[in-house]
Amino acid sequence: MSKFAALDLGRVVAAHGRHVIVESPDGERLACHLRGKKSDCVVGDVVRWQPAGDEGVVEHIEPRRNLLFRQDDWRTKSFAANLDQILVLVAGEPMFSETQLARALIAADSAGIAVQVLLNKTDLPQAALARERLLPYRAMGIAVIESALKTRPDEARALLTPLLADRTTLVLGPSGTGKSTLINLMVSDASAQVGEVSQALNSGRHTTTTTRWYWLDSQRHTALIDSPGFQEFGLRQIDAQQLPLLMPDLRAHVGACRFYNCTHRREPGCGVIAAVERGQISASRWRIYGEICDELARVKW
Repeated sequence: MSKFAALDLGRVVAAHGRHVIVESPDGERLACHLRGKKSDCVVGDVVRWQPAGDEGVVEHIEPRRNLLFRQDDWRTKSFAANLDQILVLVAGEPMFSETQLARALIAADSAGIAVQVLLNKTDLPQAALARERLLPYRAMGIAVIESALKTRPDEARALLTPLLADRTTLVLGPSGTGKSTLINLMVSDASAQVGEVSQALNSGRHTTTTTRWYWLDSQRHTALIDSPGFQEFGLRQIDAQQLPLLMPDLRAHVGACRFYNCTHRREPGCGVIAAVERGQISASRWRIYGEICDELARVKW
């Protein structure tokens, strides 16, 4: 038995630096800090903690089912754990970045997390082009659903309710895509939950959280995790040779390569290159694969 087994169990529902909000199994929330130099505690983590004055201290992080990373110009950092699925919002206005979408899908595949893509703003004319750009993703088996969250909220709620039920879902989307609209549509007391977190983190002293957990139901079976902005997903933990296996359209043709260690960039007899030439892999997907390959080749550990 772990030496931490006797400590209280809780789930991290918000985080700011070395301060986190831990929710107990009965729904009470308490501001906690991390013991020692621990800094890898993320929203979704199940932790063991104990009281320390008027706060608490996180002593141990339980084993994770999965973990997602984000990265900037300087580092790769974990930011969400123990997810059941990811819901990626895209739209034609503003037009979504296929590179961002591809990176999100690769990160999810690497972590073993299911993904749904939601094309929002289908009431706008730009949706036609966005729909066309998503065709390769539908063809490779990615689930794509469509909605107009703002102008047809009742239809959107009816679509999303069974999709989200009894799951923990991370919602992602660039600014202007409709993520805030979705949160407010599905979470009846979203502003109250935000206020509760701010109060627990001491009256606004640490109110800016990078990632936040919302309950959709009073039974606390269904949760949304909101991560402001569209994360540039960290892929540096992925081996370059594994990258084609995390892209379904490329993976389908890897077995046709002449060489077992084919990089699928320029080798003769490459099944992937042949598929690109036949139009079975889109030019944009081929470009994104090359860009990520080059990025991974530059990684210095």
